[in-house]
Amino acid sequence: MFEEEKSVTTLAQKIEELLARYKDVVAQNEALRQEVVKAKALSEAKDIQIAKLENDLIHKGLNGDDLLSKIEAVLGK
Repeated sequence: MFEEEKSVTTLAQKIEELLARYKDVVAQNEALRQEVVKAKALSEAKDIQIAKLENDLIHKGLNGDDLLSKIEAVLGK
């Protein structure tokens, strides 16, 4: 009988340890999920900024071509 009580007590302790580990892992998982969400948001913001800069560069390139055409027209080329 004493041996059974010891086994039940040991089993209960192991279960408590597993539950504590599980709670820790769940908390770590949530923290990592939040990091992923932040990283995705930052990535999307950077993608938008890059697209805007590329668009600005394209427009400036076209304006530069227009300016070159006007200079050539004035020079008679």
